[in-house]
Amino acid sequence: MTAAIRRYRDGDRAAVYEVCVATADAGRGVRGRYSTDDLVPDTVAGPYLFLEPGHAYVLDNGERAVGYVIGTASTPDFVAAYQQRWLPRLQVRYRPPSGPPVTEEEHRLEVMFHPERWLLPELAPHPAHLHINLLAGYRGAGHGRELISTFLASVAAAGAASCYLGVRPENAPGNRRRHRLAQRHMAAFRPARSAIRPASLAVG
Repeated sequence: MTAAIRRYRDGDRAAVYEVCVATADAGRGVRGRYSTDDLVPDTVAGPYLFLEPGHAYVLDNGERAVGYVIGTASTPDFVAAYQQRWLPRLQVRYRPPSGPPVTEEEHRLEVMFHPERWLLPELAPHPAHLHINLLAGYRGAGHGRELISTFLASVAAAGAASCYLGVRPENAPGNRRRHRLAQRHMAAFRPARSAIRPASLAVG
C-alpha cells in the first residue's frame, strides 16, 4: 500500500488516536476494553501531539494517517510539561486510583498520572524518546524505518545526541530492526548512542 510521511497536523489527531487504539497491547488493540477508548492514547499519544507537535510525523495513505511517530528531544522537559500543561487537562476527565491499582484500567490510570516513570537514571544519557505505531497493512514495507529516520533527524536538529525507544519483548523481531536502525542513524549525531529496553514503562 502506498503512503507518504508528512508532518502531523491538528486535523490528524482523531486518526492518530485510532491507530493508537488499534495497535496498543503489542498490536492486539484495546478497543472497547476500558471505560473509554481514549484512555491509552490520552497517555501515550495525546501529550506528544499537544506538547511536542514539532517532532510528530504521520504516514498518510492519501485519505488519513495510518501510522505515526511521536516523541521528544528531551524527556525531562517533556515530563515537566506533561505535569504542568497536560495533566490538568486529564484531571477534568480522569481520576487516579484511590489506592494501589488492581484492575488493568487502574494500572493504566496509574501510568497516566505518573509521567515521572520515564525519569530513570539509566536513561539519562539518552534524552530523546519516541513511540511509533503502524496499522497492520502498512508494516513490513519500510515505512517504520522511514518514520524513525525522520524522527531521529528531527530530534537531532533540536540537540538530542541519543534516543531511547521503549519496546515490548513480544515484539522481538521489530525490536532488533529498530535497534539496528537507531544505532545506524544516531551514529551520525555525535556523541552517539542508542538505547533499546524492554518496555515495562511503555503502555501503548
